[in-house]
Amino acid sequence: MDAIHRFSKPMLRRPRAIIAFEGWGDACEAASGAATYLMGALDADEPFAVIEPEEFFDFQAHRPTVSIDEGETRRLVWPATLFHGVLLPADLIIVAGDEPSYRWKTFARHVTQVLCESDVEQVVLLGAFIGQVAHTQTVPVIGVATDPALVVRNGLMPSEYEGPTGILSVVLEACREAGIQALALWAATPHYLAANPNPKAMLALARRAASILGFEVDLSELEMVTDEYLGRVNSALASSDEFSTYVSELEHADRTLDGIDPDQTAGLLSEIEDYLRRG
Repeated sequence: MDAIHRFSKPMLRRPRAIIAFEGWGDACEAASGAATYLMGALDADEPFAVIEPEEFFDFQAHRPTVSIDEGETRRLVWPATLFHGVLLPADLIIVAGDEPSYRWKTFARHVTQVLCESDVEQVVLLGAFIGQVAHTQTVPVIGVATDPALVVRNGLMPSEYEGPTGILSVVLEACREAGIQALALWAATPHYLAANPNPKAMLALARRAASILGFEVDLSELEMVTDEYLGRVNSALASSDEFSTYVSELEHADRTLDGIDPDQTAGLLSEIEDYLRRG
């Protein structure tokens, strides 16, 4: 059975694509949150295609969800990768889902197969990682591309990371194989806020994706949520001399975007997380 289930063919003219996955490369839900916001703000259609999960997911790790009404199963939702079309003026395809458990190369080629069938020639992939950065500063965005010139052209910081990776890198390589121009955007999120969704990073990714792909989108709602979020974090900053000092040190230190050992600041992290949950 074909793992790709097609419901319809959207009437799009040479669309561009945005791809985001929940999971390993989605720190603070920044990538998936940006994709979800864009789907709502751009009034994305119902999915026109889906990659069925049976071959690619461990259902004990990614369990389906069920809704029950008066003892009757009303809905069973499985983890899946969904392709949404966005009509004029954007002409986009937004791909969203969970990072799969198995057969990544096959999965990635299924993704690019749908993109090729839809005449997509340009893709932006969204990711996020936990870095040693301060929430008070501009969100650093790292670029990785099928062509290094794309990173330079879009004013992005090049990546020097080497090590374990996630599905985003595999899809990027599949785009290269398929001849699709692709650029991955990786937002750095503060390690001391890692337990909470980060709308500031979502906003940075959504804004960058819109600029690179050349479409307009109303980001005012996400900007408002970001302001509220930063207000809560700054309240925590003002109430803790230790937190305030630590953030100030990050602001003035040489920027390091690699991961950090949370044991170094375990007590401070717990204090911040408790404050934000109470808020």
